[in-house]
Amino acid sequence: MLNSIRLFIKVVEQGSFSKAGRILNMAPSSVTRNLDQLEKELGVTLLKRSTRQLILTEEGSTFLEGGSKLLEQANELATSLKPTDTEPEGRLSISVFESFGKIQICPFLAEFLSDFPKVQMEIALENRVVDLIKEEVDLAIRIGRPTDSGLRARKLLPNYTIICASPAYLRKHGSPQIPEDLMSHNCLVLGKKRQKNHWHFNKAKKLKKVAINGNLTSLGGTPILDAVIKGTGIAQLSNWMVADYVRQGKLVVCLPDWDCSLHEGTSGDVYAVYTNSHYIKPSIRAFIDFIMIKTQDKL
Repeated sequence: MLNSIRLFIKVVEQGSFSKAGRILNMAPSSVTRNLDQLEKELGVTLLKRSTRQLILTEEGSTFLEGGSKLLEQANELATSLKPTDTEPEGRLSISVFESFGKIQICPFLAEFLSDFPKVQMEIALENRVVDLIKEEVDLAIRIGRPTDSGLRARKLLPNYTIICASPAYLRKHGSPQIPEDLMSHNCLVLGKKRQKNHWHFNKAKKLKKVAINGNLTSLGGTPILDAVIKGTGIAQLSNWMVADYVRQGKLVVCLPDWDCSLHEGTSGDVYAVYTNSHYIKPSIRAFIDFIMIKTQDKL
């Protein structure tokens, strides 16, 4: 059946039996017999044939889509059965939220592609949740474990947020001693712009919800990080975003005795997410392993 599917797909791609036959080194009559047998087995007509063209029937279009996916799965299965030291290869499409991609992924892409030169990577830095199947994305990196049972997830690193500001900002405006002090500071907001924004705090089960205001709001963390380093205000950012800058003295942690979050009762670790297939592409496994090592080294 798989060989018949390959033959059918090639005929559709080329638009003729003779062209498909030349590519597959088969006589046109042999191609025709094979497709006749396939249609007989399925009990449907896949192609309407004339002297000038081939036209896909409705059943043919459905079979083409399903057959293409079946072939892809068969190729993944064959690849997964190869020795584990087989070099990863082929297309690898990745979607990663912008700030994590810029800080934790992009600096290591050249090294990964040098280690695995047969991988052809496509990467998108975007602050949205992609549909892996519909958009043909192999791997997405997200905050929070997915609830979709059709997806698998592997934890990359813990994610918690930190209140921080530059030394220059704190010298000029003072350092907050309690969460409520933030109400008089310029708080840079990570998220969607709303009428009111709040930061949430927890200390020994004592919860506080503080209304904050500031002159910069961004869906992605990179503009907020740049502005807070330059002394524009105070921000609440993920540990993996600010760890290096805190070590370098460019940022100072504020309210270290309080656990904070952008949304009440949430934290959410960083996960690598991929489709729930028994046959994981070697390139996906290699990339996850590679990034796990790199991100742990930086924290």
